[in-house]
Amino acid sequence: TPCLSSLKLLERRAVENLCSYKVSPTLYKQLRQVCEDHVQAQIHQFREYPLHCVLSFLKRMNRCWQDHCRQTIMIRSIFLFLDRTYVLQNSLLPSIWDTGLELFRNHIVSDGAVQKRTVDGILEQIERERNGETVDRSLLRSLLGMLSDLQVYKESFEERFLMETDRLYAAEGQRLMQERDVPEYLHHVARRLEEENDRVISYLDQSTQKPLISNVEKQLLGEHMTAILQKGLSILLDGNRVMELALLYQLFSKVKGGLPTLLQHWRDYIKSFGGEIVGTPEKDKDMVQDLLDFKDKMDNVAQGCFNRNESFINAMKEAFEAFINNRPNKPAELIAKYVDCKLRAGNKEATEEEMERILDKIMIIFRFIHGKDVFEAFYKKDLAKRLLVGKSASVDAEKSMLSKLKHECGAAFTSKLEGMFKDMELSKDVMIQFKQYTQNQSEPSQLELTVNILTMGYWPSYTPMEVHLPPEMVKLQEVFKLFYLGKHSGRKLQWQPTLGHAVLKTEFKEGKKELQVSLFQTLVLLMFNEGEEFSVEEIKSATGIEEGELRRTLQSLACGKARVLNKSPRGKDIEDGDRFNFNNDFRHKLFRIKINQIQMKETVEEQVSTTERVFQDRQYQIDAAVVRIMKMRKTLGHNLLVSELYNQLKFPVKPGDLKKRIESLIDRDYMERDKESPNQYHYVA
Repeated sequence: TPCLSSLKLLERRAVENLCSYKVSPTLYKQLRQVCEDHVQAQIHQFREYPLHCVLSFLKRMNRCWQDHCRQTIMIRSIFLFLDRTYVLQNSLLPSIWDTGLELFRNHIVSDGAVQKRTVDGILEQIERERNGETVDRSLLRSLLGMLSDLQVYKESFEERFLMETDRLYAAEGQRLMQERDVPEYLHHVARRLEEENDRVISYLDQSTQKPLISNVEKQLLGEHMTAILQKGLSILLDGNRVMELALLYQLFSKVKGGLPTLLQHWRDYIKSFGGEIVGTPEKDKDMVQDLLDFKDKMDNVAQGCFNRNESFINAMKEAFEAFINNRPNKPAELIAKYVDCKLRAGNKEATEEEMERILDKIMIIFRFIHGKDVFEAFYKKDLAKRLLVGKSASVDAEKSMLSKLKHECGAAFTSKLEGMFKDMELSKDVMIQFKQYTQNQSEPSQLELTVNILTMGYWPSYTPMEVHLPPEMVKLQEVFKLFYLGKHSGRKLQWQPTLGHAVLKTEFKEGKKELQVSLFQTLVLLMFNEGEEFSVEEIKSATGIEEGELRRTLQSLACGKARVLNKSPRGKDIEDGDRFNFNNDFRHKLFRIKINQIQMKETVEEQVSTTERVFQDRQYQIDAAVVRIMKMRKTLGHNLLVSELYNQLKFPVKPGDLKKRIESLIDRDYMERDKESPNQYHYVA
């Protein structure tokens, strides 16, 4: 009001006058004494306050503090001249404001009983809030601001507050780890951290934030890291709980040692889960698809939940590599078969883009395999079938896969596979020339012959089988042989009837049809041009087909979907006494009918022989590598030689196997032991 302002002005002038009369020291001393007497008089109300009235005690303390601040501001305003002259010139004297704080601190807040009740009250209010009750945050903000202004916040409040926080969350962590499942517990921890951060913003001093959050994280997370992961990580990963996994990563990244602990458990989970996929023979049929699905799932977790952390991505790769190679050879074989299934004609599930995506995913799994030569052996066998029987879904997809393998393993790995494609291309050119050649013959054949010329080193080895071909076929074979060797002298042709197929023009009651059949099926069917009924023994004698192959051939013609032969007695299997005649009443909606050969399932023996061939090839490669190293080094110790071999060989090998190959080379005089030092070898030129 105007009167009050005028009064203040008069008072200020009176202070200025007194100071000019050199009574500043006396004035300052008396002012301090008056203020001190006033503050001392306030202490009694707090000492005598009822013990059970905690909240009203805090409110009274706050009111006293607010009044004191307001009064100190007014006194400073009146004695401003004194404050800015005498006090400012005497560095040992506190300013009027600082004097006010000092008096309040010394006579009220530093009183043991009063300070304890004040801090106890504040802590009780905070505990109530932590338990879900609503408290007066502005009151807490004001009182904690008072402690901070009086410079007693740290020793009087913060130390006790952090101890109480530790105690509370230690007990809470122990209890909730027993009571709640991991997803629920993680959400609780996140909520608690959010609440404590909000407390810092609302009423705690900023300096408390770091130790407070650190305490909460330590008690709710740090003390239970292993328990959380053992109890819940596999549940979260099995259930693909991406939200909780992201929260888990986020929380563990705040705690010292959190991410390394999570990383180890993540690696162990992948090894364990992947080990079950690879190590369960009953599930071999689905192994590759399960591996691809598992890899996709883990990729999504690493990318979406673990913040694309390089360490986690690398740990995942290491874990995949470890468990896939725990079972040697089988995953490589099954991956080759999976690729065969995808690249074979009749695979309607994929467009070109989808096929490319599938092949890319397969290559990721393929990278983890150590025994890539096992994959190559089975892949080559299946590729040969696709190319020779015309069962490949797409040449582009085949070449894309080849290109991926070449990029991954180098040109040496795919040279034979590329040779197979080259043979198929060259065979087409040869057949164009052969067609022109036969047209110029004096007696052109009624049969059309197509030949695929296969370079022996490129293709899988096939067991030759002698069968009795009709004279027309034999004659046409001789014509081709004469034509081909006339162009390529010095080469040797070996016919492979097991891989041949034909189109037969056939007449039934319903009308004319064309049958697309294997060469063995052709030889059986052509017999019915010469007679009406034959026994198994008669067909075997006439065709020369091996017994097991013949039974499968007859089964496909008389027991399959397209029954062009009748079998008596009827039945699914071929028995010794069965007889066969031509089914003149055969009907089919199509003009050209493909009669599939009954495929003999790949036997254990076949798989073993393929694996053995790989093992044999590995021995040759080890021998060649040893000789190559010794030829270059001349003299080398055993350990250095083994180390060099591990660097050069591209497949897994045991030290014992290397030792055997070295002994073998010593026996064959490629190298010798040093007479004085048996672990030293010398190259023998």
